[in-house]
Amino acid sequence: MSKKPARYTVTAALPYTNGPIHIGHLAGVYVPADIYVRYLRLMGEDVAFVCGSDEHGVAIPMKAKKEGVTPKELIDKYHGMIKSSFETFGISFDNYSRTSAEIHHKTASDFFIKLHDQDDFLEETSAQLYDEEAGQFLADRFVTGTCPRCGYPEAYGDQCENCGSSLSATELIQPKSTLSGSVPSLRETRHWYLPLDRYEDFLKEWILAGHKDDWKPNVYGQCKSWIDDGLKPRAVTRDLDWGIPVPVAGGEGKVLYVWFDAPIGYISSTKEWAHDQGIDWEPYWKAKDTQLVHFIGKDNIVFHCIIFPVMLKAHGDFILPENVPANEFLNLEGQKLSTSKNWAVWLHEYLDDFKDMQDVLRYTLTANAPETKDNDFTWKDFQARNNNELVAIFGNFINRVVVLTHKYYGGTVPSPTKLEKEDLATLNALREFPQTLSGSICRYRFREGSQELMNLARLGNQYLAGEEPWKVIKQDPGRVQAVMFVALQIAAGLAVLCEPFLPFTSEKLKRMLYPRGATPPQWKDVATPGSLLEPGQAIGPAALLFRKIEDTEIQAQLDRLQATKKSNELENASLMPQKETISFDDFSKMDLRVGTILSAEKMPKTKKLMVLQVDTGLDQRTIVSGIAESFEPEDIIGKKVTVLVNLAPRPLRGVESQGMILMTEDQDGKLVFLNPDEGGVGNGQTIN
Repeated sequence: MSKKPARYTVTAALPYTNGPIHIGHLAGVYVPADIYVRYLRLMGEDVAFVCGSDEHGVAIPMKAKKEGVTPKELIDKYHGMIKSSFETFGISFDNYSRTSAEIHHKTASDFFIKLHDQDDFLEETSAQLYDEEAGQFLADRFVTGTCPRCGYPEAYGDQCENCGSSLSATELIQPKSTLSGSVPSLRETRHWYLPLDRYEDFLKEWILAGHKDDWKPNVYGQCKSWIDDGLKPRAVTRDLDWGIPVPVAGGEGKVLYVWFDAPIGYISSTKEWAHDQGIDWEPYWKAKDTQLVHFIGKDNIVFHCIIFPVMLKAHGDFILPENVPANEFLNLEGQKLSTSKNWAVWLHEYLDDFKDMQDVLRYTLTANAPETKDNDFTWKDFQARNNNELVAIFGNFINRVVVLTHKYYGGTVPSPTKLEKEDLATLNALREFPQTLSGSICRYRFREGSQELMNLARLGNQYLAGEEPWKVIKQDPGRVQAVMFVALQIAAGLAVLCEPFLPFTSEKLKRMLYPRGATPPQWKDVATPGSLLEPGQAIGPAALLFRKIEDTEIQAQLDRLQATKKSNELENASLMPQKETISFDDFSKMDLRVGTILSAEKMPKTKKLMVLQVDTGLDQRTIVSGIAESFEPEDIIGKKVTVLVNLAPRPLRGVESQGMILMTEDQDGKLVFLNPDEGGVGNGQTIN
C-alpha cells in the first residue's frame, strides 16, 4: 500500500482440532503473528487479530472413532485445549472462534451461494477414488501412493511433499486409502469446482507483477511455480457427512471442502468479534484502506495465496491480502516434527513442565525462527538461550541496575549531575533501537528483531562494565548518579521495547520500574530526548525476570523424546501387511532393469530433486528423483540401481523424467537404494 492503512486485519492459520498445538505451529505461525500484532497495538493502530479452530474434514470423525467419542466431543475437547493453551501462552487474539459455530456455517454458506448464483463454479461429474471398506469417497489427503513424478512412495492425493508437485488422487501409482488400508476403486460423483484457470491473468498481475519485491522469496517462488505450471479447476465440495452441508439443490450428502470452508473462518471470526464489540465488521474485510495480513506455514501457501484470493476476487466484495509472510518448518532434535509419531513438544505439556516461562519459549522459537529455511529446535539450545542470553545478559543487567539503585539511592532514580560524552553516546544509541526494531518487525524479520533487542541488553551490560559504578562510588559519587541514571533509562527502554517479543517479561519489568500506578512510557518515547524514568521517581525492589534452567530439567525432556523414539522404532519394526493380490499379467507389465547412475546433479531452486543420467543397458536416459536431501551427487555416481524403465515420461520442473529409481526407507526413515546384485550383473538385465 502506498499510504498508511487505516486499520489492520491480521489472521493466523486455523489449527486443526484433531490434536493439540506443538512448537512447530508456534514457530511457524502464532509467535510471529503475535509479535507483529502487539507491535501494531503499541503503535496505536486499529487491529483485528483473529483465528479459530478448524473443525471440519474427514480427519475429525476418523480421529473421533479412534478415541471412542463423537466428532462433537472430539472438537470440543481439542478446541478447549488449544484455546486454553493459547491464552496461557499469551497469544493475544482479539477473537478465537471455531468453524462449528453457527455464525461460521452461515457465513460460509452465504459465500458459496453468492459464487454459485454468479455462475462462478463449474459442475462436473468425474471418477473419484472410493473406499469400499469405509463406505465413502476419499478426500485427497486420505489417499497415499507413489508420486508419478519423483517416485516418492508416500505422496498424498493432492500434493507430493517430497518434490512439491501438485497432484490429483487418481494420478498416484498404487493408491491406498489411509482410512482402511485398502486399494480404492473408482466411482463417479458430481461436484462443484472453482475454475482457478480463469484467474491466471489476475494472479500473474497481482502476485507475479505486484508482489515480486515485497513478498518473501519462499512464498513468491511457490506461487510462481504453481502459476507457471498452469492452474486447474479445484473441487470445493466433498462427499462427506461431517462439515457444512452444500447449501444448494443437488448438494445432498455433500459438504463444503474444508479448504473452501476454513479460510472463510477468518471472516466469520471477525464478524463474531465485531458483534461482541458492538462495531461494524465490514471495514476490516471490505475497506480499501485496510491491510490484510495472513500468517501461515509454508504448507498452506497455495491455499492463502492462490485459492482463497481467487475466492475473494470471485466474490467481489472483499479486499485481498497485502502480505502472506509464511515460514518454513521447524524440526525437533534433527527430525521432522510428526504428530502421528508423537515427535513433538506439545504446548500444553510445556506449560506444565516450565511454569511461568512462556517468554523463554517465545524467545527461543523467535531467535531460531524458520523464516527462510527449515530450522531445528533442540532442548540444549533452549537451555543455552535461556541461561546464556535471557538470564546472563537481559536478566543480569536489570538485576544489577535495580539492586544498585536501591543500594545507593534507596530505590529512587538519581539526578544526573553531569552527562559525559560516553553517557550521551549510550543514550543516543538507546534512541536508535525503536526505529531498528520497527524496521525488523515491519519487514517480518522477527528473528533479526529478537537479536537487536538482546543487543540493547548487551549495550546496558557493556556500559555498566565500562563505567564500574561499584568501584567509582567511593571516589566520585556524583559520577555514579549519572551512570545509574543512564543505566535506568536503558532498563526502561527494554521494558517498553521487549513487549512484542517478551510480553510477560515486559509486564514484570514495568511493575518493577513503575510501581504504585506510575505510567510507563510509550514506544515512541524511547526514540525522543527526555527521561524515561524521571529523577526522584521510586522504583520497586529487584525481582528475577528469568531463572536458570538446570541440566536435569533438560535431560527429562530428552529422555521423554528418547522413549518416543524407541516406541516408534518398535512400531516401525513390524512389517507392512501383504498388498492386494495381483495377476501375473499385471506384474509382467512392469519392466524392471539393472542400471548405473552415470551423473547426478541437484535441480536448481529445489531442495529435494536430483537430475540423474542413468545407463539402463537399453539407452542412457534422464530420471528425476526426490533424493537430494538424502544423498550427495558425487556419492552415488557409479551406483547400481533398479529402474522401472517403462513408466510413462513425466515433465518435472521443465525436465522430462524417463523412469523411476526404486527406493525404500530404513527404520530411521532414511532413503535406501534397492541395489541389484553387483556381482557381474550388467546394465539392462531384467529383474524378475
